[in-house]
Amino acid sequence: MDVILIPGFWLDASAWEPVVPAVEAAGHTPRSITLPGLVPPDPSVGLRDQIDYVTGLVDAASGPVVLVGHSGGGAVAHGVVDARPDRIAKVIYVDAGPLGDGGVINDGFEAEDGMIPLPNRMVFDDETVADMDDAIWAAFEARALPIPEKVATERQVLSDPRRYDVPVTVITSEMSEQTLRDLMAADHPYVAELKAVTQAEIVELPTGHWPMFTRPDELARLVVAALPTP
Repeated sequence: MDVILIPGFWLDASAWEPVVPAVEAAGHTPRSITLPGLVPPDPSVGLRDQIDYVTGLVDAASGPVVLVGHSGGGAVAHGVVDARPDRIAKVIYVDAGPLGDGGVINDGFEAEDGMIPLPNRMVFDDETVADMDDAIWAAFEARALPIPEKVATERQVLSDPRRYDVPVTVITSEMSEQTLRDLMAADHPYVAELKAVTQAEIVELPTGHWPMFTRPDELARLVVAALPTP
């Protein structure tokens, strides 16, 4: 089964290098991608453009597809689920979740000429950069690519309620499972779309927002554990 690995903000396909061998060893075909708008940098690219790009990859696949979305890549994955609910076997969100209709990923970042560079480390909460020591952060800075502002600020547009029937696993790092479930019980808008999913599993990987850098082996193990049997 094809497993499309969608990176989050400021990352390209190489961010999934710790996960790819484990997915292959489990009998699947990993497809780690770089989303449009990063290489070359293109401020005209929006969230829908990225969703349409991944939808095209799903259409080209020979069978059901698993989507793995990290951070902002989770919003892209959910848009693809809405576009092709009959083609997606499962979605795995890595410190992310499904972005509901009308939502934006993050409109709080500063842009330069229509592109958002990786912010200073001090901008992020302690929970976000947990386990990111100076060496790991420096390596992240060296590889980080600016993202189109429109990806972060364009509103999600969804229309097919069948998206709620696609099974989901959330690998949560910054929040505990209990915190997420408490938010769902309180009908918090942050998790409203996740609450509507009929089959949603939550597993914990306590670390910062970038587990592919801080706990790569554990991330690979949890991704593989969440995959359907090939």
